Amino acid sequence: MPAFLRLTPAATSPETERPARERVISGDPVHTTWNVEERDGLYCGIWQSTPGKWRISYDEWEYCRILAGRSVITDDKGTEYHIGPGDSFILRPGFSGTWEVIETTRKDYVIRV
Repeated sequence: MPAFLRLTPAATSPETERPARERVISGDPVHTTWNVEERDGLYCGIWQSTPGKWRISYDEWEYCRILAGRSVITDDKGTEYHIGPGDSFILRPGFSGTWEVIETTRKDYVIRV
């Protein structure tokens, strides 16, 4: 395995899935993930979702940087976070609420479990 990895979709094969039905609030979001690195509780790669809204709940720590698209993340208290290209943020364990993709959104991420 090389010691230098580029975060691009060409770095690995994509995985496609949908959120669990009971979590979906609207639309039919399809998630594509290019998980470039997975080791010792660390995950790193690129994630993309088509429009839709679903419930989220984090047990892990995640850093994200939005590469394209527009989304709204809303916490359980109703605070909305509008995110778009260039925005970076952290979701800590215990965060829960909803993620709504307005325009197909692509992010790079680092997750620590």
